Amino acid sequence: MVEKSRPVLILSVPGGEDARSLVVVVPLTSQIRGMKGEVDLGKPRWLPKPSAVNVQGLASFDHRKLVRRMGELTSVQMEEVKTALRILLNL
Repeated sequence: MVEKSRPVLILSVPGGEDARSLVVVVPLTSQIRGMKGEVDLGKPRWLPKPSAVNVQGLASFDHRKLVRRMGELTSVQMEEVKTALRILLNL
């Protein structure tokens, strides 16, 4: 099965002392539905379409699968992502 590269927002990067080398990520999507768990990003200059962060897609994988850095969220967008994660995880 061939995997397609998809943009993700990296939430956590493993340190050297971590038992597993997993990054924690949430996917970015251009399929914006206005649902709970989506954080609208508008049209970032580093993405081809208007996009959103889908916090319901919270996942982890081996950090060696990361390909390249595409861009960075603003501090306001990152706070919106944190709030959406707190709501999703009931924290």
